[in-house]
Amino acid sequence: MRDFFSLERWLPGLAALLQYQRAWLVPDLRAGLSVAAVALPVAIAYSELAGVGAIVGLYSCILPMLVYALFGTSRQLIVGPDAATCAVIAAVVTPLAAGDATRHWQLVMTMTAMTGFWCLIASRFKLGVLADFLSRPILMGLLNGVAITIMVGQLSKIFGFTFSERYLIERILNGTHYITQTHLPTLGMSLTALLTLLLAKRYKPAWPSSMVAMVVTAALVWAFDLGRFDIATLGAIGSGLPTFQMPEFPPGLMRELVLPALNLAMVSFVSMMLTARSFAAKNGYEIDADKEFRALGMANLAAAASQGFAISGADSRTAVNDANGGKSQLVSIIAAAVIALVTFYLTSPLQYIPTAALGVVLVMASLSLTDFRGLWALRNSDRAAFWLAIVTFISVLAMGVIPGITLAVLLGLFQFLRNVMRPTDQLLGMDDEGVVRTLGDNEQAKAIPGILVYRFNSPLTYFNAPYFKRRVLALLVQDPRSPKCLVIDAVACFTHQDISVMSMVGELHKELKRRGIHMVMAGRHGQMTHWLQQAGIRVGDEGIVLYPDMYQALRMTRGYREPLFKDAEEQAISPEPMGASWPRDEALPDSARLTLPSEQEAGATPA
Repeated sequence: MRDFFSLERWLPGLAALLQYQRAWLVPDLRAGLSVAAVALPVAIAYSELAGVGAIVGLYSCILPMLVYALFGTSRQLIVGPDAATCAVIAAVVTPLAAGDATRHWQLVMTMTAMTGFWCLIASRFKLGVLADFLSRPILMGLLNGVAITIMVGQLSKIFGFTFSERYLIERILNGTHYITQTHLPTLGMSLTALLTLLLAKRYKPAWPSSMVAMVVTAALVWAFDLGRFDIATLGAIGSGLPTFQMPEFPPGLMRELVLPALNLAMVSFVSMMLTARSFAAKNGYEIDADKEFRALGMANLAAAASQGFAISGADSRTAVNDANGGKSQLVSIIAAAVIALVTFYLTSPLQYIPTAALGVVLVMASLSLTDFRGLWALRNSDRAAFWLAIVTFISVLAMGVIPGITLAVLLGLFQFLRNVMRPTDQLLGMDDEGVVRTLGDNEQAKAIPGILVYRFNSPLTYFNAPYFKRRVLALLVQDPRSPKCLVIDAVACFTHQDISVMSMVGELHKELKRRGIHMVMAGRHGQMTHWLQQAGIRVGDEGIVLYPDMYQALRMTRGYREPLFKDAEEQAISPEPMGASWPRDEALPDSARLTLPSEQEAGATPA
């Protein structure tokens, strides 16, 4: 009961702040100001990407940062607007809003709230393991595709034209037509922003280059009244606290957001965990995936409540935090306070920021999502992973962000099912020292005459049990030694009770008995005895022979009767502790070493 109400369980960030060390204050203050300097221009740029006002991007930073500081377990992670997240929101909401700016904003908030609820449900059911669900190749292909989609979409702001097509391929095919519509003053402003940003990165790497580019271009617009050349700017921006508004759109539209919100929750969480885990490992601590799911859910609900849009872990701002020596969640609180100060009192200068500069900032930010070198490196290291990433990448480009993400999730599921349904397997043998090893990997390991030792490297369940049976029978037929005994490593594959698996075992035993082959299982003695008896499968001399571990099974199936240990007789009849087995591929004590049998011994009847 005390654990249920513990602060560490529900508010791990607050629990960590209560143990705050005074020496952390200066580096946390420096990191907080640096994060705010980077987050301000990025939030404004991403609000344009999401299709909402600049003030909405600022709202999406303040309360979510504060909430994550209380609920999160990462000391370095900074949450906020994210390029991939905003691209997903825009892809879903824009066609549903049909050009209505108010409805667009309300749909964005509704989708954000749904994303938060999905995260809380996942946390409740302890689905933090989903952080490992989208494999790195799939996520790599997904983010590369999203980055290209964003960069092409921002060309309209950079060159000063408007796309009439919705999808990437059509935009690229009509690229020549659009280039002829370039607005030269806008292009000049884009080049100025790009040059300023690159010079800041080159000569003042410690400065927030995005903010420098926006300040310089906004100052030029203000000082020389460049608005008269039709250079688009943000325009007047409101200030103060957001005004809460209830959604005013047909309830049926919410059905259109349910599955996209689930996809968004999945991608946001996986991306956030990659960032959080990498910085946690660098700084020598662990994070809790289930609590991170809850923290992401609470942060998204906070974003929706403050009239903002969905957020995720921000790798660039997290890197700024770490580079400036941030030690705790106080960095998020300081950054949120600075952004709130600007949002409530200093929004007037923001009206001069040209949208062309925002487009440049977004393109440069999207470049950080790309990793084509790593993608190509997969071609040599893992060909299957390479093609998985390429298929995901092409799908995002050809079908759009949402279908691409859906396909990425399905590919992750199919990859898992393939590995479980058609796992690797090995035949085992023994070396001269009496150690059981995999045949083929070690030239010293030799097959045991008369015995086929088999290991299936996946938990047996209803959808791979038939494959297990076919593999065993095929290996027995292919073995030129005509083995008279089959020994199965039960530890590797019999992990839970499944009536379909037990039915398959019974059928396999009958088939082996018809062929005159004894069936032996090594490991999980107590569990297997119970499961087989429940399934009505005979155990013992006339049925399946069970032994507590592989070494005793091999000794006894070769007709030996001397005890393997002092208490071997007890081990042969008493259930083993759950999950217990002799460690494989490890050296045995001298008293327990086995020797390879002679050909005459190979035909011995199992005990």
